[in-house]
Amino acid sequence: MRKPAMKRGVHPPENKGTSREPIKYILPKKGDMMIYPMSQHIGVPCEPLVKVGDSVLLGEKIGDSEKMVSSPIYATVSGVVTDIKPCLTPSGRFSQSVFIENDGELNETPSINSPVNYRKMNREDILGRIREAGVVGLGGAGFPTHVKLNPPSGKIIDTILVNAAECEPYLTNDHRVILEEASRVLLGLDVILHLFPYTRAIIAIEDNKPDAIAKLKEINKSPRVSVVGMKTMYPQGAEKQLIQTCLGREVPSGGFPMDAGCIVQNVDTIIAIHRAFFRGRPLMRKVLTIAGGAVKNPGNYKARLGMTYAALIEAIGGLKGEPYKLVQGGPMMGVAHYTLDVPIVKTSSSLLLLTHEEAMIEKERDCFRCSKCVESCPMNLLPLNLNQYAIRSEVEKFMKNNGMDCMECGCCTYICPAKRHLSQSISFIRREILATKL
Repeated sequence: MRKPAMKRGVHPPENKGTSREPIKYILPKKGDMMIYPMSQHIGVPCEPLVKVGDSVLLGEKIGDSEKMVSSPIYATVSGVVTDIKPCLTPSGRFSQSVFIENDGELNETPSINSPVNYRKMNREDILGRIREAGVVGLGGAGFPTHVKLNPPSGKIIDTILVNAAECEPYLTNDHRVILEEASRVLLGLDVILHLFPYTRAIIAIEDNKPDAIAKLKEINKSPRVSVVGMKTMYPQGAEKQLIQTCLGREVPSGGFPMDAGCIVQNVDTIIAIHRAFFRGRPLMRKVLTIAGGAVKNPGNYKARLGMTYAALIEAIGGLKGEPYKLVQGGPMMGVAHYTLDVPIVKTSSSLLLLTHEEAMIEKERDCFRCSKCVESCPMNLLPLNLNQYAIRSEVEKFMKNNGMDCMECGCCTYICPAKRHLSQSISFIRREILATKL
């Protein structure tokens, strides 16, 4: 079978040395302050279900909402609620948050550890179980999974795409998850296929991870599941690019994967579904890549949600020196931070602690219209023009030239010989436009 290839993109240095290290499990220390933002997903934020002074157990629900597009939040330690106030999150925004002081006992609520047989459940109960487990898209978007798996009537879904591309430089957490929990990936995927009895599934992995591809192919026994190796290219893991690469279909402008007959799920989201049914546990942990020249022990770590990055870095051995830049996420689409005192949340994927050499950004120079940004744009846009419209705040021209279709992948900025801050300016005006629509 010919390896599917993406038409446009870039191939930055991979820097994926952490893929060789097994995942290490890090538990918070007694006395650590755990922070739980009530907004860890796309949709309506949760309301706190606890108050200051309450004692809570590990696995106890501490936040929820009655709205459909929302996802509950659970305590990942036992302890006492010390405060409820706004806190900075990895997205760079503030969110009302529950603060719990870890008592170090890890006493669990009796309501967890109750596995169920999904094959004896109806569709509504399966979706309800996924919602109740707090499962959201763990690739970074955070869209509630029970909503994504319940498309509107009339939308025909023929393919479930499991996104294991992991195209961002430095990130290797999905790679390690597949190597160490491949059977759970397939079992979790079977829950989804039970919801869609007439669909097929494709697990899509870039070909720079041959061991992960081989592992899944070796243990996969389902005729409905295919494991596909794709050409390594950024941003292969973006939903629209993944669909185009694997199926040759185009998601319409302003549309969603379901408009192309697909549902896309991140591989770690599949693991979370497995835990919800086979172990009866809600989403309480995240596997993160910690990398960069400023950290002593780069690698992949399984940490409890609510633990701060500062506590995690201390637990894994600390820093070599003061980082020049902190980036939550990958270097292409991540968010720069000024502090480690932010909590790990459902959408956290990595933390990069970069040295000056790794993070240095060259000074902008005049554009000489070489068109490299146009050639690399996976959305077939004109970044050089959109950049000028953004700088001049020409909103109508920006919209007319499909600027809102930009997915802010950063290919244009990366490839630009003049080091123009194309993606940054486009991102800024997109947020201004979106803010006016709220």
